[in-house]
Amino acid sequence: MNISTAREILGLASEEDLRASHTDFQEARNLIAEMVRTAPNEPIADRYQKDLTEFDQALATLQEHLQASGLTAPPLPAHIVAQATKKTESPETVPAEKIAAHDGRWLSYFAWTIVLLTIPIGCGYIYFQSEKAKEEQRITRINFLERHGAILVENRRWQEAGNVYSEIELLAPDSPLVRQGRRNIDTGVIEEQNQFIGYWTGQSIAELEAGRLDEAVTAANEVIEKFPEENEAREILQRIAKARIDQARDASIAVAREALAQQDWQAAANAAQKILTSFPTDPDASSILADATASLAKAAADQARALELLEIAIARDNGQFDQIALDSLREARSLAPLNPKITTYLEKLSSYTRTLRVPGDFATPAEALANARDQDRILLGVAAWKGPLVINSTVELQGAGFADTQIECPAEVGCPITIGPNGRKSRISGITFRHESITLGNDRFSAALVRGGSATFVDCRFIDASGHGLAVIEGGQATVSHCRFANNGWNGAAVIGRGSSLDVRDSEALNNFEHGIESWDGASVTLVNNRSEANSRNGIHIDNRDASAVVTGNQLIANREFGLVLDSAGSGKVSENSARANLLGGVVIRSGAAKIPVTGNQVTLNQGPGLALEKNLSAASYAGNSISQNTDPQILTTADLSASDPPPQSAAAADPKNPKN
Repeated sequence: MNISTAREILGLASEEDLRASHTDFQEARNLIAEMVRTAPNEPIADRYQKDLTEFDQALATLQEHLQASGLTAPPLPAHIVAQATKKTESPETVPAEKIAAHDGRWLSYFAWTIVLLTIPIGCGYIYFQSEKAKEEQRITRINFLERHGAILVENRRWQEAGNVYSEIELLAPDSPLVRQGRRNIDTGVIEEQNQFIGYWTGQSIAELEAGRLDEAVTAANEVIEKFPEENEAREILQRIAKARIDQARDASIAVAREALAQQDWQAAANAAQKILTSFPTDPDASSILADATASLAKAAADQARALELLEIAIARDNGQFDQIALDSLREARSLAPLNPKITTYLEKLSSYTRTLRVPGDFATPAEALANARDQDRILLGVAAWKGPLVINSTVELQGAGFADTQIECPAEVGCPITIGPNGRKSRISGITFRHESITLGNDRFSAALVRGGSATFVDCRFIDASGHGLAVIEGGQATVSHCRFANNGWNGAAVIGRGSSLDVRDSEALNNFEHGIESWDGASVTLVNNRSEANSRNGIHIDNRDASAVVTGNQLIANREFGLVLDSAGSGKVSENSARANLLGGVVIRSGAAKIPVTGNQVTLNQGPGLALEKNLSAASYAGNSISQNTDPQILTTADLSASDPPPQSAAAADPKNPKN
């Protein structure tokens, strides 16, 4: 091929430099080659291949021409060089010049037409392929983000999950994945918030109910710090604040009650008044203040009465034994035990009788009692003396004080002390009677037993007995003042049988396993100004048949059944008593006690009805009592008490000749 034909094929003018259009020729040549490759069938591919071969030969001819003219020619691809070499080796295949020139011009036109047509097509094809790739990348990215977002939501990494769905929104603005993902995030955040709040509020409530208020505050603040407007946590904090106030109040009540138990009336009153300053309507503080005030008044009255009795004794002192003067001084000392003048004068008047000292005159109380005569006085020193002891004469047994002188024995041996039928008008003071152990069963010994005789007990303690603290049977008579019956296996004090009587004043019956004080089977009882508290059954239980029952000025508190149960009595009265905070109710009255006037009693704060009447009794008959703040109904008028429990078999129906009563 000559230079002219080559220029015609390539579309170059006679003076136009090949080198200026070298890049364009390269692109055109690549387009023709692509047409060969993508031809729909073989004939068309062959045609395009022929055009490509001529295009390459034209380029090679111009390359040779430039080199022959001493000009630098752009390099040709290796396949064009190979084709040019082949053409040189077969010159006889070159057509005639005229035909070649004609064909060259046609080929030039054809090539440029192809170039002009294929450039937009190629560009469009490339653009289409590029957009397709971008779409595939977008879809791939969205699928990845969808999976990644789900994993983040599952692991509660809400911020990162939100960022993922924001990116999906940029890639696909209307994608339902974004709406669903954000709903999942919102749901998860709310669920996590509720779980967090539920856990810490639950923890706070548990700590509050356990009384660990500091821990309860810490748990509630976990919620408040993260969710300041959370109402439940704030309500719990308010409950904790109230609980702190209640704890402080309860502690103050405990202090006041302890002062009351220790008979420090002024301290109890002061503590109660301090509570009422913060809680003006507090029922416990009001009750303690009332008790303390009454006790202060009583203590002042006791002091005044003690001085009166001292004057009586002094006036009767003629240097000889005088029972009235001696009794006056003994009562005066029980009312004012710290008054040194009364103690000194009592020792003087007591010296007018024969005094037996233990130790000293005798080694043991049993020896002294065996040698005592009527009107003798036996003084027991500080010791825990061994029983059982029996008194069968009119003597006085005086200890050094209940805290210092004890008479005790094993529970299976007998009663630490027994007043026999001949022990008339015996007097016992300043001694604690107790068992060293406890036995179970229907037959048990009491700490003290009055059996047919009579005795006065002053300033004594009857504690830890296997049976009753004090039992009075077989027509025995006992007068008790300023004593305590506590922690006994049956009743604190019991009087049993027709002709037996028990008079208890200014004493306490506490924490006994049955009733505080009980009388039944025809016995009579007088109970004045006593305190019966925290007994396992009733504070006072009376079933006297037609015998008398006088119950006045007693405090019946926190017993596990009722304050007072009045089954039967033929005469007497029940007045000015206080029944408070008993577990089953305040006062129970059966038809057998309908004759007894019940007036002026205070019945309040019991956990059952204030007054329970057997169904045939009228509530109007008991209108003279103050009954309030009990568990409704305040007055129960339909009680069926026909099947009420009998007294303990061991005490109520035991053989009166059995020494274990």
